[in-house]
Amino acid sequence: MTTLAISGLIRPLLEPQLQAKYSGDLDVRWFMTHEEALEAVKGAEIGWFDMNEKEAMAAALHAATDLKWLNSIYAGLDFLPMDVLIERGITVTNGVGINAITIAEYTIMGMLNIAKGYRQVMRAQERREWLMDSPGKRELAGSKALLLGYGAIGKLIKPRLEAFDVDVTVVRRSGGEGVLTPDQWRGQLGEFDWVILAVPSTPETENMIGADELAAMKRECVLVNIARGEVVDQPALIEALKSRSIEGAFLDVTTPEPLPSDHELWTLDNAHISMHLSGRAQNMMFIRSAQRFLENLAKYQRGEPLSPIFDPKLGY
Repeated sequence: MTTLAISGLIRPLLEPQLQAKYSGDLDVRWFMTHEEALEAVKGAEIGWFDMNEKEAMAAALHAATDLKWLNSIYAGLDFLPMDVLIERGITVTNGVGINAITIAEYTIMGMLNIAKGYRQVMRAQERREWLMDSPGKRELAGSKALLLGYGAIGKLIKPRLEAFDVDVTVVRRSGGEGVLTPDQWRGQLGEFDWVILAVPSTPETENMIGADELAAMKRECVLVNIARGEVVDQPALIEALKSRSIEGAFLDVTTPEPLPSDHELWTLDNAHISMHLSGRAQNMMFIRSAQRFLENLAKYQRGEPLSPIFDPKLGY
């Protein structure tokens, strides 16, 4: 019998199907609290430890000494102890792609919001003021975007932007026609109207956009970050926004999160902060995650490879 320790957050979507298909073959231990998790993971071969507190998830992993497969709804798992995953040889499947559609849509929304000055339009509506002219004069059509990161999210952002006649240049290790490699894009930053960050959070990408990169962007450029706050040198970004050396930034992610109410970023009218809501602006996340887990569980029982695989050595 295979023992599973699974967060009760996903129980309503999993339990009926597990009982119907694997009745008598699985020992499923559901938990809701940190204390229940530490007990449930003892002897568990398969784990899904997603909880509201990431520290509790890391503690559950430390305690799960017999774990062979860890699943998570999160795409970025940098908060987990990578050394534990590597030392124990645990297979990890993550949530990459689960929220890709809504994050790609959010990216387009943020760009359109800035291009058309729609925040000012909404504020005018709240004041019941009829504007006589649009506060935003930009068109997406004919503009140029640099897309750093071409994973599940980046691959959905590109065609959506191209539908608006945006010229999209992708940064990818393998290179290719119309593609920049990691050692090329910095030298061409001044050519783009939009710089979009969709990279994983790794030591390699930390502060990849700093003072030098911001200074190399054209004054009309808008930075879009739907990756992680740590990818951008935030103090340098604040200075660039204050001095108007770039036009603005659409930030779904910040450092820290939640952003303190007295943080300077809130005060900048050219900083658009969407509070890491891009992946939550939909109702399919848990449904997709449950279905993916069930498909992987069937593969696991048959001894077949699981997907998508998270590599703790690479950090994504």
